[in-house]
Amino acid sequence: MGTGHYFWAIFYFTSLCSASLANNAKINFREKEKKVLDQILGAGKYDARIRPSGINGTDGPAIVRINLFVRSIMTISDIKMEYSVQLTFREQWTDERLKFDDIQGRLKYLTLTEANRVWMPDLFFSNEKEGHFHNIIMPNVYIRIFPNGSVLYSIRISLTLACPMNLKLYPLDRQICSLRMASYGWTTNDLVFLWKEGDPVQVVKNLHLPRFTLEKFLTDYCNSKTNTGEYSCLKVDLLFKREFSYYLIQIYIPCCMLVIVSWVSFWLDQGAVPARVSLGVTTLLTMATQTSGINASLPPVSYTKAIDVWTGVCLTFVFGALLEFALVNYASRSDMHKENMKKKRRDLEQASLDAASDLLDTDSNATFAMKPLVRHPGDPLALEKLRQCEVHMQPPKRPSCCKTWLSKFPTRSKRIDVISRITFPLVFALFNLVYWSTYLFREEEDE
Repeated sequence: MGTGHYFWAIFYFTSLCSASLANNAKINFREKEKKVLDQILGAGKYDARIRPSGINGTDGPAIVRINLFVRSIMTISDIKMEYSVQLTFREQWTDERLKFDDIQGRLKYLTLTEANRVWMPDLFFSNEKEGHFHNIIMPNVYIRIFPNGSVLYSIRISLTLACPMNLKLYPLDRQICSLRMASYGWTTNDLVFLWKEGDPVQVVKNLHLPRFTLEKFLTDYCNSKTNTGEYSCLKVDLLFKREFSYYLIQIYIPCCMLVIVSWVSFWLDQGAVPARVSLGVTTLLTMATQTSGINASLPPVSYTKAIDVWTGVCLTFVFGALLEFALVNYASRSDMHKENMKKKRRDLEQASLDAASDLLDTDSNATFAMKPLVRHPGDPLALEKLRQCEVHMQPPKRPSCCKTWLSKFPTRSKRIDVISRITFPLVFALFNLVYWSTYLFREEEDE
């Protein structure tokens, strides 16, 4: 019996030791975060109103390193000159007051969701128009405190930022939209913002914009001086290139088609007044509607844009085709008036010849002294005049090709139509050559 009791006592003690070791192995060291947080953030131990010290505990400015992750760019508005962006914003700095024991590397960091528990940089977006945080399902914000006192603040925000645009080359333009971040109250003596080393700005790979392409982005500093001191500032310049294919299909090709349709009037008969007038007025009104629709989507700027030059010249060509018909109609009526005058003149001449023949018939006995029309070959006076004619007569001029070709069209109205058929397309082709050469060359210079 004694041996049996001794055996069960040893077995019970061994079981207790095994259970104790198992419980120690299953300890979640995250449960100790509360004790550590109470230790470093307890009442009277940490004051969030006081900024951290400088590098290595000096009295220099606190260094805050920033990096961004651009999640999406929603809209870029030309008429409001603004753009909307959603990004993950991160700040990182060192506060030696927040150092703690990591329990031999078991506590990698502490997590907070309340920003007011620790000191925060007073950063603001200087070109912001609107902005909001994201709270679905939980607030998209966290603060991580590392054992060495390093603090990482991360938040997801959506911003609408101002983007002043120069639309002189619209729609062949490139625009630079900036994202500016600055300190509101702390001067550079107390707070300095720096870009995080390595890759401070990241952009999502599958970024798609309806009318723009993000070509590149540049990071820079933009410190500003005021009468209260110098303030630290960072900026990101986003370079957007406008997609031209949309405007080629929606604006340039339809305008070319309207101009070409207005030239159909030159091939219609000059007597088809209703057809030519309705064609000219319809194309003119359509072109005017197209121009007003384009201007409705743009701000009323004081300078001339590339699209204004294009629509203005196309509108001029359509209006010129309508004026050409007015000129043709006037020339046609003038030709008819001249033809009627010639006809009346021929009738009068015929009537006078008839009257003269009647007089000759009535006075058949009248005699007239007629001079000889042909002189004898030996007459010296005839030879002298023949030589004078040979001296003063010149060979007839050879008519030019243009006059020969235009002589095929007897009326001025027809000639105006024929000349317009050639002149209008040639001038429009020349305008296209100058337009595209000028603006594409200026676009390369700006780039």
